[in-house]
Amino acid sequence: MGHRKLSSPRRGSAGLRPRKRASELLPTPRNWPQVNFNEPKLLGFIGYKVGMTHIYFIDDWPNSPTNGKEIYMPVTVVETPPIIPLSIRAYVMDPKGEPSVLTEYWASIPSQPEVFRRIKSFSILQKDEESKKKFQENMNKRFELIKSNLERILYFRVLVATQPRKIPSLGKKAPDLVEIQIGGGDKAKQLEYSLSILGKEINVKDVFKEGQLVDIIGVTKGKGFAGVIKRYNVIELPRWHKHRKGSRKIGTRGPSLGTPSYTPQPGQLGFHRRTEYNKRILKISDDPKEINPLGGFVRYGIVRNTFLVIQGSVLGSKKRPIFLRYPVRPSYVFEGVPKITYVNLNSQQG
Repeated sequence: MGHRKLSSPRRGSAGLRPRKRASELLPTPRNWPQVNFNEPKLLGFIGYKVGMTHIYFIDDWPNSPTNGKEIYMPVTVVETPPIIPLSIRAYVMDPKGEPSVLTEYWASIPSQPEVFRRIKSFSILQKDEESKKKFQENMNKRFELIKSNLERILYFRVLVATQPRKIPSLGKKAPDLVEIQIGGGDKAKQLEYSLSILGKEINVKDVFKEGQLVDIIGVTKGKGFAGVIKRYNVIELPRWHKHRKGSRKIGTRGPSLGTPSYTPQPGQLGFHRRTEYNKRILKISDDPKEINPLGGFVRYGIVRNTFLVIQGSVLGSKKRPIFLRYPVRPSYVFEGVPKITYVNLNSQQG
């Protein structure tokens, strides 16, 4: 006669709790890598997920059994239109021992109408010449504050805006605003570099290179409200011949004192903030003809800007913004550029 065991392994990872909806569609990285660049550089970039295809390339992983041979690899395409740095934020240590913003410096009031969709206060500053003059005087004081506290500053971050208008298939005008940290060089070089890029377009080739690893931060596909079978992969109970109380549920929620937090319960599945580590960039190109299949990508359209080809799958749905960051714990440092022999450009519509 069968019976339930006295114990069973816990279901679900405790590291992913709480399983709730993400608070923002484009998450900001919580950690940044420590890099040893001679010259300052942005440590991240923003792209939009296009879809998947497959390629053949020469395997250059040194310990792989297929090293030096042509192998098949599914890849994800990410479109990366240029980003525009808007302001500099200097961070110092506050009395509580936590990083806080010392001040924020804007080189000029953004003239792009899309930025006003996100930063409403700038519309007040452009009423007349006097208000513009006061704005510039205020920014000059902030810049002097940064220069006088250069030794206290922990790091610089740049507030950047994406340009979704350059991707017509997104149907979106308002830019995504996010902070990107600057790494490499000393604080004086970082300040000089951040000033030089304000208001100018930054291409993904200025940040990443082919063959390197990146971390991808984003929001997964949303699945809505799900039961414990799908959400936690618990074993389905016996059906009608044992009891009449249902099968797609857990046997017990715990003792009478209350349900423990680790007990599998139905609830939100998907649309979670997640980080995928050490995804390799196989290709960076400005020519969309090298990646667009016949008829375009399903539920996306055609690629029109600079794009990345990333090895394997990437979290999130199509058209969703994702954050690409230098790896915080790279598993390997590839020296060469992968040699791609074939890219599938056949129609994805059957």
